Amino acid sequence: MATHRTKMLIVGSGPAGLSAAIYGARAMMEPIVVQGLQPGGQLTITTDVENYPGFKDVIQGPWLMQEMQAQAEHVGTRMMWDTIVSVDIENGPPFRAVGDSGDEYIGDTLVIATGASAKWLGVPGEQELGGKGVSACATCDGFFYRGKKVAVIGGGNTAVEEALYLTNHSDDVTLIHRRDELRAEKILQERLFKSDKISTMWNKTVERFEGDPAGGGLTHLVLRDTVTGETSNLEVDGAFVAIGHAPATELFKGKLAMDESGYLLVEPGTPKTAVPGVFACGDVMDHTYRQAVTAAGTGCMAALDAERFLATLEFAKEEAEAAE
Repeated sequence: MATHRTKMLIVGSGPAGLSAAIYGARAMMEPIVVQGLQPGGQLTITTDVENYPGFKDVIQGPWLMQEMQAQAEHVGTRMMWDTIVSVDIENGPPFRAVGDSGDEYIGDTLVIATGASAKWLGVPGEQELGGKGVSACATCDGFFYRGKKVAVIGGGNTAVEEALYLTNHSDDVTLIHRRDELRAEKILQERLFKSDKISTMWNKTVERFEGDPAGGGLTHLVLRDTVTGETSNLEVDGAFVAIGHAPATELFKGKLAMDESGYLLVEPGTPKTAVPGVFACGDVMDHTYRQAVTAAGTGCMAALDAERFLATLEFAKEEAEAAE
């Protein structure tokens, strides 16, 4: 077991965490990134990325994260293969965290970039056809289904927003919901029902996704009627599971303020939490946009604010010493 000290401790290694690391390292803060259970974040399970600025061709998510990590390390970031299992932020700064390895990490500032993950249905074919017709992000993957038939599974705001977004690419969008009414906000429902590109299937659940993972990908959905129990098939080229996301905030329950869905609350327009010196960035605090580029932006903001926080502490210390 060892103790690692840094001016900026970053928990999470997706676009938010690595962007914070790049900016923090360039500010001579010698950041430490504890990578967690999924190094690189959700992009490591995303194949084609076509909307990250700076690349005219389709790039691979894992490659992009490797490049971000290489850049972070090049400018002075230390990457740690560990998973944080407990944190002490009540008595900081400095803030203390303990890894699954038993190592202790001490940071004068703490940047939380643990991200969020899409909720899945957990039915056969879902994971096997992931990236091959099955997705959890229309704004990420909708472009690949231009002019094709697609389905969205869900009944809340996320599902309706995804269905509406997909009409930019498809004239044949089907919303599948397990009940006979939506949970989405009324204004979203009104927009949905007015669209001549969207049809709705009520009282239906997806039993399984069918297709060829090694070949053409998804071909159809097997649906079950929640009232009659009857099954039917729906041929689609793409299906988007839109039943919400779960932020990785279990570590911080009772320690930091969260909304009803578990996302960390920050000062509007900033990554600042209610605890001075603790910052949250990326999908762990953003349930609206959930894009790699917005996560990277908030990671930058967290690093800049962390640098300012430390400068303020140092100035206060110098003032106190001068007054003695």
